[in-house]
Amino acid sequence: MQSSVFIKNKPATFEYAIEDRLKAGIVLTGSEIKSVRNGRVSFNDAYCLFHDGELWLKSLFIGEYANAGYASHATTRERKLLLTKKELRKWENKIKEKGLTIIPLSVFTNEKGYAKVEIGLGRGKKLHDKRESIKNREAERDIKRFLKR
Repeated sequence: MQSSVFIKNKPATFEYAIEDRLKAGIVLTGSEIKSVRNGRVSFNDAYCLFHDGELWLKSLFIGEYANAGYASHATTRERKLLLTKKELRKWENKIKEKGLTIIPLSVFTNEKGYAKVEIGLGRGKKLHDKRESIKNREAERDIKRFLKR
């Protein structure tokens, strides 16, 4: 049985207010899935966009697999996301609103060993919203410290 992998995009929830979430399949090559299973994924400036009615993931870094040889892959190539037509149409209409974007929140493998991406429909936070997030996080941390005594 495959060991599960879960890689989270931590800055995404700080930079964006997530309004909706979806799990999507991702089209990968053989060396890419092996790198994902090794945990070699980075979300630096990764985002999703629509092209010809399909959703594509851009700028997701998947490191090269050491034993790939000639079958190696480009590390930041565009990757197609697999969703139903109904979900694609729904999110494409929502994206047309000002200020909404689709961002990857996490990459994980399911029980069958397939790589999946959790994507979120996010609205960018303003500076005061970020300060509020920091204040809430620090308050929760202080409460946990106090309860441990």
